[in-house]
Amino acid sequence: MLFLNCNNFAQVSAKYIKKEINEILHDDYFNSTDISIDVFDLTANKSLIKLNNKFLLHPASNEKILTSAAALLLSKENFKFTTNFYYTGDISDSVIDGDVFVTGTGDPDFDSAELDSLILKIKQNGINEITGNLYGDVSFYDSLYWGNGWMWDDDPSSDVPYLTPLVINNSAVKIAVKPTLIGRKVDAKLIPQNNFLKIINNALTVDADTSKLKVSRKWILRDNTITINGTLSNSFEPDTFEVNIYKPEIYFLKLVRQSFAKHRIKLRGKIGVKTLPDSAKLLIQFERNAKDVIQNMNKESDNLSAESLLRLLGFQYFGKPATAENGIIVIDSLITVIGFNPDDYRIVDGSGLSHYNLITTELVSRLLRYLYNQKYDIFNLIYSSFPIAGVDGTLEERMTDGLAFNNVHAKTGTLSGISALSGYLTAKNNDLIAFSIFIQNFVGKGEKAKKIEDRICELLSGMTGIEREKTSGQK
Repeated sequence: MLFLNCNNFAQVSAKYIKKEINEILHDDYFNSTDISIDVFDLTANKSLIKLNNKFLLHPASNEKILTSAAALLLSKENFKFTTNFYYTGDISDSVIDGDVFVTGTGDPDFDSAELDSLILKIKQNGINEITGNLYGDVSFYDSLYWGNGWMWDDDPSSDVPYLTPLVINNSAVKIAVKPTLIGRKVDAKLIPQNNFLKIINNALTVDADTSKLKVSRKWILRDNTITINGTLSNSFEPDTFEVNIYKPEIYFLKLVRQSFAKHRIKLRGKIGVKTLPDSAKLLIQFERNAKDVIQNMNKESDNLSAESLLRLLGFQYFGKPATAENGIIVIDSLITVIGFNPDDYRIVDGSGLSHYNLITTELVSRLLRYLYNQKYDIFNLIYSSFPIAGVDGTLEERMTDGLAFNNVHAKTGTLSGISALSGYLTAKNNDLIAFSIFIQNFVGKGEKAKKIEDRICELLSGMTGIEREKTSGQK
């Protein structure tokens, strides 16, 4: 089941590593759980470990590695997210005698502070009043608000955002909660404060060591009412919870109207959704380099960023509407570029949220090799975007000591019954190692799977004595 190129190592090192990994695999855990491993020494150009590396398995957020690489390798010039304000009619005496339209291309990092900055500039340009309506144009995307195979009961998690080209605050809202006096309702506030959502607060502050608080949204009813139930210990430190928002484009427009009022721009009309007319004129524009979102996307495993990148990629090649299907065609091209057949895999989204996705550790490992050997500048960008063991992102609390600490740069992946870890590490002999590990079909939490991944990374970090065969790749 496990293949180790033992001749590549000093005998003691090879025996030790093989023994340790085989002991891991003989655990009863793997009587019903699958594991796939592909490890390659980039410095020596040697395959080190192949274990079920051609098995088609679910990558979870390791799918983001493909999305990142496609965005960096295959995007065209002017690969930018834009958020634009247009107007119809005329401007006279500080008044827009017409409607205002907002268009977007799914900027996942656009937030309330950036919106306020735009509205302030509109004010500074002399606009005090809008006689017409405020419309949001969402025609940049198709009508699918979620990806194929996303789980209906993941709602209302902020990890599963409703997709729209008009994004603000991650298409989610934060709820700040803190205790009050014993027997009184907890204190709860929306961040940012807005009149689009309301809170039903039934939670009480109690004299207890533990809290049993549940913050949710009436998601089954497709309602944006936030519900807070249960109890909160009076010793509980203030904290924030986050839920996604249904129809986030309307939330966006509500915050625009709120910002208009803050900056004393009077909006006389209503808000709604409508396609931008050809006669509209640009009022102000906000741009963001789309490649700049990759750092946060990989460090924090941000699903919205991945889906936005995927659709923007599709738009660059196929135009409107920007769809996941067209973005996946670009990822298929990436798979072809690295020497594999995209028909051998199934990819349906950019984030890895879908259980329909099926790829192999062989594919991921080959991509990591390709970046290092053929696209070293992009390798550096990917490498720096991955979480660092024990330091930041989704690996901040893993591998907090030992040889793997501050050494492993890798993308995590977690779904129900699925755990994955792929990236790079430096062995004790200073060789750079690319690895991909998928573990899945387990019941319960993924803590044991993660510990196994961490143990394998620790073993790889301690490898010494490899006989190098120098390559023409980067050193």
